Amino acid sequence: MRPSTQRLPDLAITSAPILFVLLWSTGFIFTRLGLPYIEPMTFLAVRMSAVVVLMTIIAVVGGARLPDKAGIGHSFVAGLLVHGVYLGGVFLAISQGVPAGISALIPGLQPILTSTIANRFMGEKVSPLQWAGLVLGLVGVALVLHDRQMLAEASVLGWVASVVSLIGITLGSLYQKRFSGGIDWRSGNTIQYFGVAVAFWLIAFAFETRVIHWTGELIVALTWLVVVLSVATIGLMYWLIRRSAATRFASLFYLVPATTALMAYGLFGEKLDALSIFGMVVCAAGVLIVNRGAPAQPAAATSDK
Repeated sequence: MRPSTQRLPDLAITSAPILFVLLWSTGFIFTRLGLPYIEPMTFLAVRMSAVVVLMTIIAVVGGARLPDKAGIGHSFVAGLLVHGVYLGGVFLAISQGVPAGISALIPGLQPILTSTIANRFMGEKVSPLQWAGLVLGLVGVALVLHDRQMLAEASVLGWVASVVSLIGITLGSLYQKRFSGGIDWRSGNTIQYFGVAVAFWLIAFAFETRVIHWTGELIVALTWLVVVLSVATIGLMYWLIRRSAATRFASLFYLVPATTALMAYGLFGEKLDALSIFGMVVCAAGVLIVNRGAPAQPAAATSDK
């Protein structure tokens, strides 16, 4: 029975990146669904507060180990970058008129930035074949979201927020890999979400009215973003970060703009033409090349938390 029992872990490892891309892409969709009824920072403050409650229950019931003082500090920093800067940028961008599909474009450039930083400062080897795959994926992202008229509809603030979100998710994922890989994900995530919940409430009280129109769409969006995105998908992301080189993991983000654009086309009627579809194929080819061209990595030393 051993081969059959081994097939399940192998299947989980193989399917995890695909599942991550699909779930991560839904974040843009449900953000757009809920934002007409709530201001962006208030939306995030409510979302993160609910996540803190849920993650606290998970951590307490599961007997999660608390990190030491250094680990607590690293968790706060990683949380502010991944959940604060990145999500704050995405929510603000969409609220400023950036379409859901296009809001994934600039964060979709993360693989190039991540690989440059990892190669230069983290000593991670990026092979010539991987660089070729990264460039190919970049071309694919540009093809997916090539419509300049749609780009012009968003405000300057929206595009600035998108650039900020790119910086946040890039530095956050690298920081998480470098400093927080050994922290119990349950207690670590609870600390991360607590920190950003406080930050978002402070921003909301300073700059927003905090008026909430409780509609069915908002409740559905909030529930999905709390349970599926902030708990399940972020947990999966950190699991992948611990077990993948930074470049290989970041290459998955090339698939997010294409997947988001496809979802936005079906749900909101956002434009998706033949050139965009061809760009999706190019993105997939780039990710395949990045992962096939990866240098051999030593077995992960960090156990599941």
